[in-house]
Amino acid sequence: MSISNAYDKKSAAIYTYKSSSGVTSFSDIEPLDVDFSRYRFDCYACEVDSLIDWRKAKLYLKPYRHDINSAALKYDIDPAFVRAVIHAESHFNPQAVSKQGAQGLMQLMPATAKELGVRNSLIAQQNINGGVKHLARLLKKYKGDSQLASAAYNAGEGAVRRYGGIPPYKETQVYVERVGILHQRYGRFSHLNN
Repeated sequence: MSISNAYDKKSAAIYTYKSSSGVTSFSDIEPLDVDFSRYRFDCYACEVDSLIDWRKAKLYLKPYRHDINSAALKYDIDPAFVRAVIHAESHFNPQAVSKQGAQGLMQLMPATAKELGVRNSLIAQQNINGGVKHLARLLKKYKGDSQLASAAYNAGEGAVRRYGGIPPYKETQVYVERVGILHQRYGRFSHLNN
C-alpha cells in the first residue's frame, strides 16, 4: 500500500518494498505491481506551492492515539496540537527521514532526539514522547503561543529570536499557517480521541 499518494510528485523520495523472496529493496523509482512505502525527504507541510487544501485534507484520528494522548497528558499539551505537528512533519509516516536527517513521526534531528532521551527516533512511541516533550518546552518558552512554538519547531529557536517572532521564511510561514489549520481541525474531534 502506498503511504503517500497525496505527496507532491516533485519531492525527492526513496521507495522501499519487499521482493517475492522477502528481500527488502530501495529505489528512487516508484515500484510497479508491489506494495511499497515512500519516504519523503522534506517537511510535508512546508512545500510553499502545495496544492493540498489543508482545510479539507484527510485527518488521521486513530493512528498512535494512545501514544499521543499519553505524551500529551504527561507534558500537559493539547493532543490536537501534537497530531497537527505530526501531520505537518511526516504525514503520520513513522519511517520518514528528511534531507537534513530529521527522523520519524515528529521529525526529530539526531542531536535533539539525544537531548530528549530518544534512543531510536524511528520507534513511534519514543519519537512521539520526545517530540511532545520538545513541543511542551517550546510552548512554555513562548507562553503558550502555538504559532511561535510551531515556528521554532520548524525554523529553530534562534530564528524566532533573531526576527522577534515568526521568521520571514516562506516555508516557515506556510508551515505555521498549516499547523494552525490542522490544530483547529483536529481539535474539533478531541472528544473522539480520548
